[in-house]
Amino acid sequence: MRAVASAIHQDRARPWFKHPWLWFLLAPPIISVVAGSYMASVAYRSQDAMVVDDYYKEGKAINQDLRRDKAAVALHLNALMNYDAARGIVNGRMNPIKAIHGGNLTVKFIHPTQPSKDLAIATHVDEAGNFSLVLPMLDRALWQVTLEDQEHQWRLSGVWNWPQQQGMELDPL
Repeated sequence: MRAVASAIHQDRARPWFKHPWLWFLLAPPIISVVAGSYMASVAYRSQDAMVVDDYYKEGKAINQDLRRDKAAVALHLNALMNYDAARGIVNGRMNPIKAIHGGNLTVKFIHPTQPSKDLAIATHVDEAGNFSLVLPMLDRALWQVTLEDQEHQWRLSGVWNWPQQQGMELDPL
């Protein structure tokens, strides 16, 4: 009995910060405050780039985009593209070639989360429907790829999982 009372007395004689139960109980709130502060600083430093200011204008643009996709379906368009990362070149082929007026196309590579990494590259299609463009090394991402004519009459779209896929097929939506 006396040994237990002596142990309790010695336990009470220790300073408050040397009691393990104190730190066990204080750890979750301390960790929560530190983690919350870190998350708040990250949220403040990196603004969300996906929010659109003018929702009405964007909504009207969707109808225009659907018109371009329907035009590509009516023309039976599709394209195959293959990326040679070692040379930094994309080679592609348009089908059917007769639907392309002027021979100039724009290929857009849209990053899923960072608009600053988006690319829009103009290219020319030859008589056989082949085209080529220089493309810098890309980040690993699920890229949205869009191919459209110079007059914005039609559009082909596809998803490209780089680097798992070397090539991609673009079809009307």
